[in-house]
Amino acid sequence: MSEHSHQDVLLRPDRVWNGVDDAPVTGLGVLVRDGLVAAVGDRAQPPAGALVVDLPGCTLTPGFIDCHVHLLDEAAETAPAGYQLLTAVPALRALLDGGFTTVRDLGSAHLPLNVSLARAVDDGLVEGPRVLAAPNILSPRSGHGDKEPDLGQRYGTEVGTLADGAEEIRRAVREQARAGADWIKYAGSGGFSSPVDSPSSVPYSQEEVNTLVATAGDLGLPCAAHAFTDEAVVRAVRAGVRSVEHACLATDTSYALMARQGIYLVPTHYAQTYFLDRLDDDDFWNGSATMRSQYRKYAAALRAGLLRPAASKVRVAFGTDAGMFPHAENWREFPTMLAHGITAPRALRAATTVAADLLRRPDLGRITTGATADLIALHGDPFEDITATGRVRFVMKGGAVHRRDL
Repeated sequence: MSEHSHQDVLLRPDRVWNGVDDAPVTGLGVLVRDGLVAAVGDRAQPPAGALVVDLPGCTLTPGFIDCHVHLLDEAAETAPAGYQLLTAVPALRALLDGGFTTVRDLGSAHLPLNVSLARAVDDGLVEGPRVLAAPNILSPRSGHGDKEPDLGQRYGTEVGTLADGAEEIRRAVREQARAGADWIKYAGSGGFSSPVDSPSSVPYSQEEVNTLVATAGDLGLPCAAHAFTDEAVVRAVRAGVRSVEHACLATDTSYALMARQGIYLVPTHYAQTYFLDRLDDDDFWNGSATMRSQYRKYAAALRAGLLRPAASKVRVAFGTDAGMFPHAENWREFPTMLAHGITAPRALRAATTVAADLLRRPDLGRITTGATADLIALHGDPFEDITATGRVRFVMKGGAVHRRDL
């Protein structure tokens, strides 16, 4: 459990990275007071009465932010809601232990349970990162969020937040807002795990996307678009979304358009390589023949597409699609980004300052006076060895110590 301290805490690592610069700085300490960063300066002079925490061999960074997770087990979508909710508890713990102090959960198909998770974390009922929630993925029937189409056809029971046409879409967005949404997410394209569509399908018309984004905007809610292809990305950008998720089959033209319009890209590269690297593993795909077939079909296009963001000027925010793979592995997005040509500073800023800017939380993702004291210590220097992002030794969230392995 977390350790709450009413005294000042001085953290003394080997190096401090503020979330902005191209490299960390040695010889600094970070003073935490009342849940905020009170000062960044000479580590050798702690104030009277302060608790001093030495972090030898470590780089202190802002707490990481994952802008695309799924905390609830999708395999339990048709299980009782209470059981599905409990599947998120170990996921929350794994993410926080891994240094992710904030996550954006982009929803499940049916019930807005992640809103309750966010409140439970805020109230201290469960331990985890702070959660910003898009309650469900809004989808047309036959789209990516239509999870059990056979049930719908046979029994009239739909699993998914399904809306077709302007009026149904307006109602669905308003119901998401009523449920406590921080974000609205919609299926701008199909996906690899969809029962009835493919990644290249574009199920919502431009008019429908415009209605969805405008309705959300009227309620003060930003939108995230699940979009793999150029057409899905272009429709999202035209409508005015704040972020595009995946875009792994998009071309340079779409990335240039996103950059001009100031749209953030959340690329989720590790999730794609996680499945691509296992295409020949029969045991891994047991029971997932359709998904395997989709990845086989698009494998070459995906591998080419994953190399494109590095050469673009689009603002890349860190996001992993954790939940499609074990949550404790989400740090592997960092080395995957580097393997696809993104530099270490750009990847690390993607999970700190850029992610905080996407989420409109300027108090997060930085080590500067007045920032929220979300601080993590990595054993090693991630600018020299990006795998240091998987060696978390200390986690502080909002001034409370959640992990200390020293």
